[in-house]
Amino acid sequence: MKFLLDGNTLVNFARVMEVNKIINKVILLAEKKLLREIECSRKNPLPFQREVFNHLIECGKDTLFGIEHKYSHIKDYKSFQQNVPISDYNGLSSYVNRARSGEDYILWNQKVKWFAKSSGTSSDKSKFIPVTEESLKQMHFKGMTSMIVNYLNNYPDSKLFSGKALTLGGSVRPDEMGNGVSQYGDLSAVMLKNTPAIVELARTPKRSTALIADFNQKVEKICKESSRQNVTNFSGVPSWNLILLNKILEYNGKENLLELWPNLELFMHGGIGFEPYRPLYEKIIPKENMHYLENYNASEGYFAFQDDPSVDAMLLTVNNGVFYEFVPMEYLHEALQGDNSHVVDLEGVKINIDYAIIITTNGGLWRYLPEDCVKFVSLSPRRIKVTGRTKMYINAFGEEMMIDNAEKALSAACKKCDCSIRAFTVAPVFMDLHRKGYHTWAIEFAKKPADLQNFEKTLDVELTKVNSDYEAKRAGDATMQQLKVLQLKDNTFVRWMESRGKLGGQNKVPSLWKDQTFINQLKELQ
Repeated sequence: MKFLLDGNTLVNFARVMEVNKIINKVILLAEKKLLREIECSRKNPLPFQREVFNHLIECGKDTLFGIEHKYSHIKDYKSFQQNVPISDYNGLSSYVNRARSGEDYILWNQKVKWFAKSSGTSSDKSKFIPVTEESLKQMHFKGMTSMIVNYLNNYPDSKLFSGKALTLGGSVRPDEMGNGVSQYGDLSAVMLKNTPAIVELARTPKRSTALIADFNQKVEKICKESSRQNVTNFSGVPSWNLILLNKILEYNGKENLLELWPNLELFMHGGIGFEPYRPLYEKIIPKENMHYLENYNASEGYFAFQDDPSVDAMLLTVNNGVFYEFVPMEYLHEALQGDNSHVVDLEGVKINIDYAIIITTNGGLWRYLPEDCVKFVSLSPRRIKVTGRTKMYINAFGEEMMIDNAEKALSAACKKCDCSIRAFTVAPVFMDLHRKGYHTWAIEFAKKPADLQNFEKTLDVELTKVNSDYEAKRAGDATMQQLKVLQLKDNTFVRWMESRGKLGGQNKVPSLWKDQTFINQLKELQ
């Protein structure tokens, strides 16, 4: 009897695998044009960018912004640079507010009903990013589809579509400036509201639950609705998803997620660096062939995804309505003053340079600075890594520390000291007459180090390995003292983010900050 049971189990397993293969083949066949496009973009992305550029300029000619900036006179990239200044959100906010108020064709030649609300990580001021019908379909949805189709192409035996995608989601609300015509919310919520009904069959929880505004209430309902589903994948910001997944384990009294979801195979993450969180995910998902893939999906656009799991970098998406420009970080100030001499398009980029990324999109963002820094790690294909934020790095003593440095050093130190973290933020303590300057690291540990002083020393050493400027300033304690760690109580960062109205969604903890403001706020919660 046992042999027959085992035999039937094997037969059923084989049938399921065969069905999965058929589903995957059908999807890949339906998306063969997109797959060819991805492959062509790896080999030669420049023709795609020229086509995107021409389309954007043509669509912008009859907009208020296009008329004011003489788009009818723009013939090429050079004249585009001459006519249109680089700007941050403040430079476009007056146009965005007119669009929010109900005026049409301000920044794009389509009516705008949706705005992705984002404060980023470096500002408390809300930004309202226009989401046009074209940007929603041809940029955000197409970008995510590209990642999934590429994944299936890499793993034809995947069981991704045998179950459901777990969605944490955000929330939306009517725009008070739009007289009920427009709405705004987290990008994830905007996408959820516009997802085709058939896609809802492959997602959990139900849409109304995923859109609940209160984060704690949402998590509680997801635990009830999604625990018994066959979840195969999930996506989002690592920190918030970790909170959700631990709550699900607690709700079900389980040690790891495979006890609930044995077919779990993919986490598509973004927003913050994943490496400091990897040990925690590997603990609750003890599966050798679990896949963790990064994607770069911001409120402003879908820009890149990890197309090769063996390469720690993301393929730039070049044919989804985004035209890219790049300026080395040291020349960003000059570029914002109108000097384009160091600004290049995709053809002019080089590897291992920290660039501020500049985007022009089918959402109506023209030469817009989303405040992200990227570095090309290869040119064939054009693959990037997000290295930091233009307004969120520390250079108090000439150390030029970017988020990428901090995350790499922290991950290495945690591994060596057998500990793990939930969240962290870093800020400088400036020198005075009695001491040299140093960095304070406020860290909430998931697993505390056995010896905090040893951890501080190890983290300091790891930083010198990944940042030569930091190494130079620390040599012989010449300019900087060894860093210090402020160990925070459990749940401190959640309470802090909640106090700032930034709990859940796409909100991110500001990992690096210019002064002790955030550190002091965290101290008050101890």
